[in-house]
Amino acid sequence: MFYDSYFITLVIIPMLIGVWAQHKVSATYKQYSNIACRNGCTGYQAARKILDEHGLQHVQIEEVKGNLTDHYDPRTNVVRLSEGVYSSSSVAAIGVAAHECGHAVQHATGYVPVKIRSAIVPITNFGSKLAVPLVLIGLLLSWYPLAYVGLIGYALIALFQLVTLPVEFNASNRAVAALSGLNLTEIEQDGVKKVLSAAAMTYVAALIAAVTQLMRMMAIIGRRNRR
Repeated sequence: MFYDSYFITLVIIPMLIGVWAQHKVSATYKQYSNIACRNGCTGYQAARKILDEHGLQHVQIEEVKGNLTDHYDPRTNVVRLSEGVYSSSSVAAIGVAAHECGHAVQHATGYVPVKIRSAIVPITNFGSKLAVPLVLIGLLLSWYPLAYVGLIGYALIALFQLVTLPVEFNASNRAVAALSGLNLTEIEQDGVKKVLSAAAMTYVAALIAAVTQLMRMMAIIGRRNRR
């Protein structure tokens, strides 16, 4: 009974939440990718207008290959929009472009959570690479202190996802606030909000997956250590 409830709680449920979140964002993005804004504003034009209104004329906008590969690069001050967003005038494209501009504004205004996330990226990447091998070696050799060191890597991943959550939600909130300056209809604005809301759920799902994976590894190591 313990194993069944443990497996369902820490493996099956997070997996189903993740699948649901990915399906929701894909379906919502596809739906609103087929709805064009009446004013013909493209993702590029929306991004340029938002950035300029926030005094970020120095931030460049580039087109990149791929689907939903949109991101803001703080190292080069460049907002990169995917092919399906850059020149598209769809409601979904406007939402994605506005969200990435939200990240640019965060960096420009010194938003604290984004500073924290940037600071922990190196140790998170390092920890994530060592987590699995250290835990496996520790369990195989019954050297549990090593396994617990590997567990720190899982904790760092969970911490990164936790810090990422307010960063992404704040970027979406900034995007919604910028919609009033884009001359969108009420229906178009509602569509943008739905796209951003669906995308946000993927970050919630990632946090749940990271936390439950951490708990699962803690339970496995603890159970083996007590034997």
